[in-house]
Amino acid sequence: MKIKEDTLIQELAFKAIRSSGSGGQHVNKVSSKIELTFNLKDSQALSELQKLRIEEKLKNKLTNDGVLVLQCGETRSQHKNKAIIIQRFLELIKASLVVSKKRIPTKVPKSVIKKRLKNKRQLADKKANRRKPDIQ
Repeated sequence: MKIKEDTLIQELAFKAIRSSGSGGQHVNKVSSKIELTFNLKDSQALSELQKLRIEEKLKNKLTNDGVLVLQCGETRSQHKNKAIIIQRFLELIKASLVVSKKRIPTKVPKSVIKKRLKNKRQLADKKANRRKPDIQ
């Protein structure tokens, strides 16, 4: 299924927040971490079928309201973090829209079954020969 990346990106909401962790005085003043929010239920870029598929695959990452929240604070640059999070978001959406093929179980050939049983019998005989004879 095809998705419209441009319209998807327009529906994203970004918020700059302060990064956690070490970094000295500068990290306490600058909001370089980016938080991306995407409201799946109100999206115009996705069809209903796509929304259902995404909701099923990403149910652990969605809030109760159907909002996807992602964060990125990998770099010190706000612009780089924004680019990283947009790329990560698009990959996540594309991966969740991929339909996996249904597995068709195959039948085990009779020759394989015979071979397995033959080997099993040989091992059983070998172990039986190791036992002490039963003399009475």
